Amino acid sequence: MRRKNWMLTFAMLLTLSLFLAACGGGTADSGEEGGNEGGGGEGGTTFLNILTGGSQGTYYPLGGSFATIINSNVDGAEANAVSTGASVENMKKLRDGDGELAFTQTDIASYAANGEVMFDKAIEGVQAIGTLYPETIQIVTTKDSGIETVEDLKGKVVSVGAPGSGTYANAKNILEIHGITMEDIEKRDLEFGDSTSGIQDGSIDAAFITSGTPTGAVESLAATTDVNIVKFGDGKIQELIDKVPFYSKDTIAKGTYGLEEKVDTVAVSAMLVTTSDMSEDLVYNITKSIFENTDQITHSKGEVITAESALKGVGIDVHPGAQKYFDEVGVSAE
Repeated sequence: MRRKNWMLTFAMLLTLSLFLAACGGGTADSGEEGGNEGGGGEGGTTFLNILTGGSQGTYYPLGGSFATIINSNVDGAEANAVSTGASVENMKKLRDGDGELAFTQTDIASYAANGEVMFDKAIEGVQAIGTLYPETIQIVTTKDSGIETVEDLKGKVVSVGAPGSGTYANAKNILEIHGITMEDIEKRDLEFGDSTSGIQDGSIDAAFITSGTPTGAVESLAATTDVNIVKFGDGKIQELIDKVPFYSKDTIAKGTYGLEEKVDTVAVSAMLVTTSDMSEDLVYNITKSIFENTDQITHSKGEVITAESALKGVGIDVHPGAQKYFDEVGVSAE
């Protein structure tokens, strides 16, 4: 009898142990260890969502190239470019844990870190990987519109970018320096593709577009319509730079969008950022893979993305992993 009871107890214990083994936690290579650093996954894979912008801007195709480079050069990483509302939305998504890497304008990153302008409070932990290229402010219209300078925008239907976007902040700064308010125009809050479509069908007169040139949406418009880029008033470029140091002088080259002459304007810088939660080793490898494989970037902006210029105008803390790479290659912010 005792033997039968012992055997029954043993069988029950064996069954229980097998059940717990089947339902139990993962192993060291299941992605649990460090799984929150960029979104751990099965087999130790780290999933990285790269927050970009609209599909017809510059961030999205660049993000696709960066994802390809990371996937080919960073072991255990799987990156994916995600279309978003761009800079401001990207900062909020980083805060909420909805992405691991993000494109943004340098001015927007600074506003986010300091809790200024469109951010009610500071977003903690946003850190730079590096600046990439000038983000040119382009005020786009058609040759037939009769709009030549910013002052001509008064009373016109003008797209100023999505509400709370970096483009909106740029439009506000530029209008104000010319003595114009948002109430002086018929404001439309449209993304780049909708803005150029509106210009093409005549529903809007002009649009502010902050993006690397050439911008896909404007190129598409120029393919069917004679494009004009609205000019700043005399001395207004320097006046804006003196008032808002994030801006620098920039030029849209002759021939871009079929322009018959160059157009002087201003720019901020595009930047790639992450959060302080990302591991130093992972960010180091991401930084190294991007800046040492710029020849694999399919967008024309790849020609101006360099490690040598990546710390210029950053304006926020640099992630230790990125800093480690720049220290190795002898790059400083000066």
